[in-house]
Amino acid sequence: METRPLGSTGLDVPVVGMGTWKTFDVDPTEEPARREVFEAAYAAGVRLVDTSPMYGRAEEALARIVAPRRADVLVADKVWTSDDRHAARQIEDGLRWYGGRIDLYQVHNLVAWPRRLEQLEREREAGRVRAIGATHYSPAAFGDLADVMRTGRIDAIQVPYNPAEREVERRILPLAEELGLGVLLMRPFGEGALLRRSPSPEALAPLAEFGVRTWAQALLKWGLSDRRCTVALPATSRPERARDNAEAGREPWFGPEQRALVQRLAG
Repeated sequence: METRPLGSTGLDVPVVGMGTWKTFDVDPTEEPARREVFEAAYAAGVRLVDTSPMYGRAEEALARIVAPRRADVLVADKVWTSDDRHAARQIEDGLRWYGGRIDLYQVHNLVAWPRRLEQLEREREAGRVRAIGATHYSPAAFGDLADVMRTGRIDAIQVPYNPAEREVERRILPLAEELGLGVLLMRPFGEGALLRRSPSPEALAPLAEFGVRTWAQALLKWGLSDRRCTVALPATSRPERARDNAEAGREPWFGPEQRALVQRLAG
């Protein structure tokens, strides 16, 4: 799988990671099945996982699942609260669960971002956080996100990007390129909506020479073919799909013609 630098952090990241929203919010009895998903992704080259306190039990469940591989896996976690003391607890919990280090700690949805950045900067100075990021899912907040990006205090952003959600192309991706920030892609499948209307094998045939066998792979490669993007974060509860997703992280990348085809198929 290809790797790309995560901004100027010095971290090289395989271009397909693993998200955990909805899929890893499970009780302990279901964790063995999710461990199979993670191990399938890991075996296929995935080395970055993303989670959040917003995702219910996913954050802690993922920590137990990743623990045997922690030295080889980059963890992207988030802090998500307007309460300073609660934020401190969230950060401490994340650090404790993931072996005393978070590779990318993100301010989730920009909640109380000035105070959260101060807390995360202290953790980075202490050597417990390697890089700092900010996320948002809504185009209505992209102006605020751009303001945070321009502060020079973050290393990466996480935003939605897929053929049906392209608002980041207007301001956010050009600004990330200008500032040298890493870009993590949430919702590469449009929260699953794009997968519910999969094109026929005949429609996907022109993409076969790019290593595409499935519609999910076409969607992932569509986003990653924009070289301003660092890593896509698909989520799945099925090991075979985790393997398929990872396959999308290999060259060759789409050109304008192939990206336009995927956009038409998604429409």
